[in-house]
Parts: sequence; C-alpha cells; structure tokens
Amino acid sequence: MTKSRSRSTQSSAAGKSRQSSRRRSRARRPLIQLTRDQWLDLLGGALLLSAVLTILSLLSPQQGALLHLWLAGLERLFGWGMFIAPLLIGATGLWLILRRFGERFPQPQPEQIAGVALGFPTALTTLHLIASRIFWPKVALLQLVEIGEGGGLIGAALLDLSLRLVGSAGTLVALLMAWLVVVTLIGGISPAEAVQLLFNRRARREESQLPLPEMPQPKASATTRAPQPAAQSPLPRPAPIVLGERAGQEPPPLKINGNHAEQEHLDFNAPTPPSGSPWRLPAVTDILEIGSEQNFSDDLIRKQARIIEETLSSLGAPVKVLETNTGPVVVQFGVEPLFVDLRGGKRTKVKVSKIAALADDLALALSARSIRIEAPIPGKGLVGIEVPNVEPAVVALRDVLEARAFAKLKGTLRMGLGQDVSGQAVAADLRAMPHLLIAGTTGSGKSVCVNAIIAALLLQNTPETLRLMLVDPKRVELTQYNGIPHLLTPVIVDVDRVVPALRWVMREMDTRYRRFAKVGARNIEDFNRRAGKKGSDDEPLPYIVVIVDELADLMLQSPEETERVLCRLAQMARATGIHLILATQRPSVNVVTGLIKANFPARIAFAVASSVDSRVILDMPGAERLLGRGDMLFMPPDAGQPLRLQGAFVSDRELEKLIGHWQQGQAATVVTLPAASPLPLKDTPSVPAQEPLFPEFAEPSPKFEDELLPTAVEILLAEDRASISLLQRRMRIGYTRAARLVELLEELGIVSPDTNQGQFRGVNRPVAEAFLRSLTSEDQADAQEHAADTGAEPW
Repeated sequence: MTKSRSRSTQSSAAGKSRQSSRRRSRARRPLIQLTRDQWLDLLGGALLLSAVLTILSLLSPQQGALLHLWLAGLERLFGWGMFIAPLLIGATGLWLILRRFGERFPQPQPEQIAGVALGFPTALTTLHLIASRIFWPKVALLQLVEIGEGGGLIGAALLDLSLRLVGSAGTLVALLMAWLVVVTLIGGISPAEAVQLLFNRRARREESQLPLPEMPQPKASATTRAPQPAAQSPLPRPAPIVLGERAGQEPPPLKINGNHAEQEHLDFNAPTPPSGSPWRLPAVTDILEIGSEQNFSDDLIRKQARIIEETLSSLGAPVKVLETNTGPVVVQFGVEPLFVDLRGGKRTKVKVSKIAALADDLALALSARSIRIEAPIPGKGLVGIEVPNVEPAVVALRDVLEARAFAKLKGTLRMGLGQDVSGQAVAADLRAMPHLLIAGTTGSGKSVCVNAIIAALLLQNTPETLRLMLVDPKRVELTQYNGIPHLLTPVIVDVDRVVPALRWVMREMDTRYRRFAKVGARNIEDFNRRAGKKGSDDEPLPYIVVIVDELADLMLQSPEETERVLCRLAQMARATGIHLILATQRPSVNVVTGLIKANFPARIAFAVASSVDSRVILDMPGAERLLGRGDMLFMPPDAGQPLRLQGAFVSDRELEKLIGHWQQGQAATVVTLPAASPLPLKDTPSVPAQEPLFPEFAEPSPKFEDELLPTAVEILLAEDRASISLLQRRMRIGYTRAARLVELLEELGIVSPDTNQGQFRGVNRPVAEAFLRSLTSEDQADAQEHAADTGAEPW
C-alpha cells in the first residue's frame, strides 16, 4: 500500500511539472516570429530609408533635432566622407532587398565587396591627407576633426598611425598601393592593365586632337559577309582547308564577332583554258546567285550569354563568356572556366568535362533545340558552346567561291564547302585530301553538298582537265548531269555495272603509272608539266573524279569486291590524278568498314540518328547534335578536331543553268578526247605490274570463270564419270564451287545433263579432249599452278 501511494504521488508531481513547463513555454514564445530572410529584408529596408533621409537632410537647409544630431555624428566620424557614407548605406540596403532576384539583378562578387570595404577607409585617409597638407597645413590632425574637415576621426586616426609608422613618403606609397588593390578588386583587372588603360586613354585623347585622314570607303556588297582584317595573319590551318582571317585579341568583357560586317569582295578566279581550246568556262555571275542577308540582335546574344553564365554558375560550374562568334546557323559562345572553392581553402578551375556534361541543362535554359559543346576550342583556352540561331541564314555557293579563303587555294580541284561558326568561308582542295567520305541521314543536306562539289568542279574545269564518273543507284540525284561532256560514261544507275566500272578505273590507274615511269614523272602534275613542253609526244592527262552517291547499295550487292577495289584505288590513285568521293545515308559498320575508313581520312558528317553513327564516321560523338539542312562537321585529314560548318547551297535553277551551258557548248567533234560514250565495261582484268600485296587483291584468271576448270576436265576424263561429290573429294573444294564447276562443264557440253535419278553423269570424251587441246601451254601451266595451290590431287 505504501509503495502504491508513493508511485501515485510521484506521477501526480510529474504531471504538475509538465503542465507548469507548458505554461512557461507558452509564456516565453515571442509574439512576432520572422525567418532569417525576413529579418534581412527589414534590415535592408531600414538601411535604405536611413540613407534616403540622410541625403535629403544634407540637401535641405532645415533639419530636425534628431537629424541634426545624426548629421553631426556623421561629420565628426567621416568628415568629408559624410557625403559618401549614405550612398554606401543605401547600396547595402538595396542589395539586401534585391538579393533574392539574382537572375534579374547582378549580384556583387566577394572580391568586389572586399574592394569597397577597403576603398572607403582609404578614401577617408586620402581626404585627411589632402586637407592637412594642402588646405590647412598648419592645423593639427585632430583639430581638423573638430572643425569638420578632412576624413573625420577615422581618416585622422589612420593617417596619424601611418605617419608614425612609415613617415610621409611611406604614407604616399601605402595609399597608392591601397588604391591599386581597390581598383583590382572592384574592376576585376590587374594593376598593369589599369596603367595600360590609363595610358591608352591618354594616347587616344592626344590622337583625337589631330586631323583625321580620309579613309577609302569599302565597296558595298549586296550580301552580308564576314569581316576579314588584314592587320593580323591567320593561324596556320591543316593543309587541305583554308579559313578566312579572324580578328586577333578581344577586348573585355564580351566581344561579338559575326558576319554582319562587309567582307572584301573578290572575283571568282577560274583558270583560263589553254589557247586553241574549243571550251569556254561559264561565268559565275551568270550561273550562281548571291546569298541572303543575315539578321541578328546584339541584345539577344548578350541575353543568351548572361543565361549561360547564370545557369552554369547555379549548377556548380561558374564560367565567364569572353567572346561570341556569330555564324549563319549557330552562335558560338567562348566561355572561360572560373575557379571554385574546395575543402581546405584550395581553389581549382571548373573541369571541361563538367561543362560538357551540362549541354542538356543549357538547352533547357536557352529553349534551344540542341546544343553542341566544343571542349576546348582548338588553339584557344576557351570552351565553345554552340547555340542555334533564331533565324538561320542560307550560305550561297557563290559567296564561298568569291571569298578570300577560296582564292588562296591553287589548282582546279578546289571545293567551296561552306561557312564556319563565325561566318568565315571554308574551302578545301580535293588533291590534298585526296578522297572524301560523306555520311548523313535523309534530309540532312548530303545530296546538296555533293551537288555543290560537282558545281564547283564544273565551274573551274573543262573536259580537257577533268573527267567525271557518277554513280547514282537511287536514279534521282545525279542523273540530271547526263549529256555534259565531262562524263566518261553516262551516269551509272545499275548496281551490277559499278564494280566493272571501278575495275576500268583501276586499269586506267595502272596505265597512267606505266606512262609516268616511261617519262620519269612522279605524279600527274609532273607528267602534265613535261607533256606541255615543246617536243613532247605525250598529251596532258585530265583528272578523274569518281562520285558514288550511295555506298550502301554497292556494299549490299558485292561487299568484298567493292571494298577491295575502293581500297586499292584509295591507296594508289592519288598520284595519277584519280580521286574518290563516297556518300552514304547509312553510316553503319557494314557499309563504312574499317578498311574504307582507314583510306578515307577526310570525312564530312551531317546529322545522324545516334552517337554510334557519329562514331562510325568521325570516331567521336557530336554529329547527333547537328541541326540538319546543311549543318555538318568537316574532319580534315590532318586535324584532330572537326570543324562545324554550314554547307554551301546550290539550287536546282543554278544547276540547270550550269548543265545547260555545258550541254550547249559541247564540241566533241573538235576535241581530240573521246566523246562521252559508254565505257567498255567488260569483265576483263587488269594486269598488275607486280604481285599483289595481299592475296585477296589478286586478279582472276583471264580465260575462265573458275581457274580450276581445266583440272576438273582432266579428272573427269580419268574417271569417265562426273558428279559434284567426286570433284569435292578429288579437288578438295567446297560444295558451292564444285557445283558451279559441274554447271560450267554442262554448258560446255562436256558433262551430260542431270537426270535427277541420283546416278553419275556421263562425260563426252571428244568434246573434253578438244577442250584440252585448245588450251595453250601457258594456260595449262596456270591451271596446274592453281590446282597445286588449292590442294587438288593429280590425276
């Protein structure tokens, strides 16, 4: 009983204590509960209100008692700095109020806040030094405070401390160093740049007083072209391409480069046909049209630059946009990675891979269809962020052919590819490539690029200097060129005729090598130079360009033979003036094989479906982020990174004019070259000058479809019967080849037809013996050699 009573007493006491604690907590709870942000907002409003009242009191002759005391305290504390103090107080209050609107209002950096904190006492010290040395040199420092002059108590205390420690000269040096640090922190520039800026401004002021010389006005152009300053030579580029010049240094904070300035207009320098030639090159001004003018807004570009900086900064990758390059389709923002703080007080720059991984976030922030990041830009310490233009422009082929970049190239196989991300024309020489591989999905601009290349070649060459072989299995892209005198044969549309045509090109290559060896020439340029001299019996050879519009159809029809012929031409045909251009809309490993890629270092990738297809054509991702309609990545043969270009556009109307010019001007009866007639596409092999490097490159026997046919006839004569299994056992070959041999023997009348009764076939001995007697000794030796290579048993 006693224990139970004690427990009940303890429980009741505990209940009373809990009730009393609840009452005390309710009594202690404040009436106004504000968050930290709300307190900061109130503090900012109070500071801003006090700054406004202070400024109004300084301007008003009548002041109340409270404001009079406030101004007297400011005057005693800051002296002349009392006019600066309300501005700093108001700026602090405004910053506290607007700190949440970081996307709309720029936020001060920590170094800028430190610069202001150091600059205000430095200004007070400087003001007190000026008052004590210039205006009141005989008045003590503290007496200046009493009369309200100088920098107040703070300025007097700091100046007195400095004079006691380092003296007058040291004080001047210390103040100068302090001001340099303040300018560096607030302005974000180094002291050397500040001094240089000061001297440059002084020099410009002196130059402005001199009379300005009259500058010649540039010739106006109907189209908008990129600026090409001549003050600075362009950086060395890879051998086969030439870029327009760009401006050198970019002044801070942001430089916008674009093709909105007038570019120097050059005439198209087509080579002149030799004297006595019946051919006349077409005029570019009559065939091609100029491009349209591009419109863009500097304000929009600066807005996009600010969005890029704020988005990456919020994602932990702060950057600074230093330059922009405005192209016909995209705008490239050159950003510099900034430093981020790590644990332990260390600082490091943002990794390039981190910026590249945020491409989708940037596309969302900019409301862009697709964004490609070039990390880094070759030759610059910047990361390129390429954003599509709101209104893309069309790059006309004429604009590229009349650019300085095209004029710098020499030769007759120049191609105008398009314009890069800064609006500069890009041209290439097919002789230096020497072969080109093009890939892209349907509608990406692949066929337009092929037509632009053909148009550029036809504008520079007559049939005496260039012959074309066009392959178009789709029958819709290249068939319009039928009838021009440049064609070696009408456009090939039958897939079965492609491989024999390529074999003819291979025989032409071997023939040219033998002609080079006869005169001691190393390549076609050397041979044509020797042939052009007096007393030479040789005639100059034309270049041959083979263009295949769809490689996938050839690889499906005969993949091994097509790959073998293309690789042999790509390896050896450059010196003979034979060049290949292959295009496909399916860049898979079955179409663009490893051997083909190894022999075609120059490649163009248009928009593809996935990064896997991009890796097949370029060995790197990136083409899957292209925009289509001529947007491409050009990989020169000796460059590590591809160039993003907007391909040159040539319309159907322009092509009709060009084709009509050559069809009307055809004079095959006068020219000594063969007319555009079909080639002898018979399946006859070429005879190589030496043994092939690889067995699969060996040519078939010239007499028979199968070189084992004579050996099979001898075996059947010895056995006096014929069957597929007999040839398999005796000749050690597979079923398919043995069945084909029996079919050939049946066509020759040596073997009787099959009766479908499972018996041996008969052998017509007179016909078989006559067949063997018709063979020459050389053919018999070749047959025996082939039989020995395959392991056939001697009969």
